[in-house]
Amino acid sequence: MRILLAEDDTDTAQFIETSLGELSHVVKSVGTGDAALRIARSESWDVIILDRMLPELDGLTLLKAARSCGVTTPVLMLTALGRIEDRVDGLDAGADDYLVKPFAPSELVARVQALGRRYTQSEIATKLLAGPLELDLIAREIRRDGRLVLLQPRELRLLEVLMRHAGEFVTRAMLLEDVWDFHFDPQTKLIETHMSRLRAKLNEGGLPDLIETVRGSGYRVRAV
Repeated sequence: MRILLAEDDTDTAQFIETSLGELSHVVKSVGTGDAALRIARSESWDVIILDRMLPELDGLTLLKAARSCGVTTPVLMLTALGRIEDRVDGLDAGADDYLVKPFAPSELVARVQALGRRYTQSEIATKLLAGPLELDLIAREIRRDGRLVLLQPRELRLLEVLMRHAGEFVTRAMLLEDVWDFHFDPQTKLIETHMSRLRAKLNEGGLPDLIETVRGSGYRVRAV
């Protein structure tokens, strides 16, 4: 399974990565709430393991935000807070399971695998919609008003990231990391060049531009 781990304690994160990695699960670990929310929304995961106390954005707020924008991935919440009301808060926020620290690795693994079995293929979103745009995530095809638009793989990935955040601004840093896996700004016209090609193909025939650019904020594709 592909598992997103949001845990700011490096020792705990390493312990979980090792436990799940030994069973051939692929674990991506992040240490802040903001990063976890962005990645949860922009990529598909089988299970999310979420620490309740994260810097920048706490686990409960993160989870509510993710659920409100359509993220249905099963979530196992980790916390040192073991009171009944704490567990209820976590489940009310959208968690599917709750595990109190400290925990045994065998219990963590069992709970994660149980959650993964619930995530059936039918529950996986296969299309993204934004106004006249429809992106088939399986066929890797984009259509505007039903017309097929031929894009290069990088252009398609760029549009996918924008559509996963439809109606919101996506910053340059987010695009560099999610599309090119750059964790720094190369100080080039890389994004602008690809965005120009993408616009030209989407707007062929003089159609209105669907991608908005605001200096200092980033890029936004209209949701409707």
